[in-house]
Amino acid sequence: MLEVSLAIQSLNTHMSISVKSNRALFDLDLLRAVVVVADCGSFTTAAARLHSTQSTISQKVRRLEDMVGHRLLVRGNRDVLPTDAGQTLLGYARHMLALNDQMLEALAGAMVGVTVRLGVPEDFVGGRTTNALSAFSRLHPQVKLEVTSGLCRDLSQAYDNGELDLVLLKQRRNSREGVACWPERLQWIDSARMPAFELDPIPLVTFPPRGLYREDMISAIEGMGRRWRISFTSSSLSGIQAAVADGMGISLLPPRAATGEHRVLGPAQGLPEVDSYEIVIVHKPTADVMVKDLAGVMSQLLAGGGI
Repeated sequence: MLEVSLAIQSLNTHMSISVKSNRALFDLDLLRAVVVVADCGSFTTAAARLHSTQSTISQKVRRLEDMVGHRLLVRGNRDVLPTDAGQTLLGYARHMLALNDQMLEALAGAMVGVTVRLGVPEDFVGGRTTNALSAFSRLHPQVKLEVTSGLCRDLSQAYDNGELDLVLLKQRRNSREGVACWPERLQWIDSARMPAFELDPIPLVTFPPRGLYREDMISAIEGMGRRWRISFTSSSLSGIQAAVADGMGISLLPPRAATGEHRVLGPAQGLPEVDSYEIVIVHKPTADVMVKDLAGVMSQLLAGGGI
């Protein structure tokens, strides 16, 4: 009884070893070679299709035959034909190759997870900026764009905190180094219907303290020898635009922010030109290639005066 038990254990051990040793991992390159030869009916034609040599293709077929322990292809009178074992293998091989291609496509599609977080000043939103972003999205459908607009000081802080990948900032010249920069044109605006410039003191519509252009406006008015007062403050560009249009005061904004409800002021009224600002594009040197591509799109837009 003991001998039988030992014999069974020995048999089970040998069977386990045998099963493991026959569990081969198929090389897709070898499977592809057999499939193409079978489809072409010729080693020569298959080699040309696979951009290889006939001897290399033959070696791949023999390696696969050695792995499975069967002849897979035989030469007929005119074509190379699959054996019964080859016919069985071909069905699975085609399925495995198709799954491989599907997996590659799925992984390529997984790049949809790539997100580029862009920060832009409020007056950059809309118009040609939106058109450029739309064109970028069509060119790179795998990229998800997250666009944040707001005050430049908030955008700058968000970038420093790692919350944005790419930012367009307005700043005093040489405040922060960027990958590209352009001078920021500014102009004085008043209400077209209810001008406020001739009032004394001059009412000013500004961004909050430390906001863009505020100190420049005050310095310019004081340089003219005129009195001034802050009549309206808003962190929103649209709020500034509306307040000026309704006659609450004058302001200093980029030309693109002026509307038909505004009147442009300048040297004729004794107001100086303010040219101490610039627009910079900022991203980290190690940024993703999609971030750098989007920076290139925005650079072209700015260089062409499109914003």
